[in-house]
Order: sequence, then structure tokens, then C-alpha cells
Amino acid sequence: MSLSAPMHFENRTKLRLPLVSSSVEAGFPSPADDHMERAIDLNEELIRNPIATFFIRVKGESMRDAGINDGDILIVDKSIDPQDRQIVIAQINGEFTVKRLRSVGGRVYLEPSNPDFPVIDVTDEGDYPTVWGVVTFIIHKAR
Repeated sequence: MSLSAPMHFENRTKLRLPLVSSSVEAGFPSPADDHMERAIDLNEELIRNPIATFFIRVKGESMRDAGINDGDILIVDKSIDPQDRQIVIAQINGEFTVKRLRSVGGRVYLEPSNPDFPVIDVTDEGDYPTVWGVVTFIIHKAR
């Protein structure tokens, strides 16, 4: 899975949209207009650290079972210290990739979420991958 060049987050404007105060039911419909609570700004909801936040577009299917699809946009925070099992953006041999970081028995792996792709054991790699940032949100179109 390859990724496009990262795009730095720029908070140019505030866009406040209505937030419905009740949750949505998957059964009987409910008139949502009666439940408008407040405005919501997606910058405030999705961006914890604007200076360290980037967007990057996904190309490929290696993370599809984690809900990351070709064409999705990932919100990546470079200020978060990556932990085992987090989905990260790593750079290997100058190329960006998105994988789940795994640390098992002193070995470090980049694990895809699609059985058609191999796990990458990076413990003994001469060009040890740089974990570039942690994926905090996934933006994709409803299918």
C-alpha cells in the first residue's frame, strides 16, 4: 500500500455545522430537527495538535480489514508516541506505508490488515523504518 505525499493541516476557517443531540437509531425513524443541540467544528473534533497534524491519502488495499480503503484520507498526528497495535504511517526506503505497529518478543513488525499482504519484520532491517506518525482518524465515503 502506498500513500500520497502528506498534506499539512491548516486551520484557515472554522466551519460550524449542526450536531444532533440524540443518537441515530437503526430501527424506527426519529425526527432529528427537534434534537438540534449545538454547532460542531470538525477541526476541534478531529485535530488534537494542529502543528503536528497531516492528512495523507491511501492508495491500495493492505489495510482494508482495519476499515482503511483505497482513496481514504488519514488524519495523522506526528506528536503521538507510537504504541504496539496502533496504526501508523511508516517510511521504509523512502516510501510511506500505513500498517499496524507490532512489537513482539523484542521484534518489531509492520502488520497489514489484509491476508493477501505480508507482515514486514523490520527488526533486522538495515534501513530501519521511521514511524512518521500515528493515524488518529480515517475519512472515507459511505459505501
